[in-house]
Amino acid sequence: MNTTEIFPKGDALPNDWFTGNAFLKPLVGKDKNNEFSAGSVTFEAGARTNWHTHPKGQVLIVIEGQGLYQEKGKPAVIIKKGDVVNIPENTEHWHGAGAATKMVHIAITNFKDDVQVTWLEPVSDEQYNDANKK
Repeated sequence: MNTTEIFPKGDALPNDWFTGNAFLKPLVGKDKNNEFSAGSVTFEAGARTNWHTHPKGQVLIVIEGQGLYQEKGKPAVIIKKGDVVNIPENTEHWHGAGAATKMVHIAITNFKDDVQVTWLEPVSDEQYNDANKK
């Protein structure tokens, strides 16, 4: 493990929901006390989620690098170490690394019943390239 990393990179995430190389290190799971899960997600340069929603929202805390966050119908914004993104419930969005930068965030994702995410279509290369023009 790189000495500057807070958490290990974890396991590769499936290409069904991610483009590029993304990894998850689970930190806490839903249990009798917590209606959320939390994990450290590492996005290598160019990696990103598909478009998706969360029925009870999500919070991202960027702990390393720089990346992008975009809500459907809005311009992408740059997110970097120290930024906190509070994503409202049922808001279609994506997030990931920049084209040339790695990004690591803690994702705190709430559950509604037993659902915490609804995966949608991939972010197209055109959408991603436009977002990287920031």
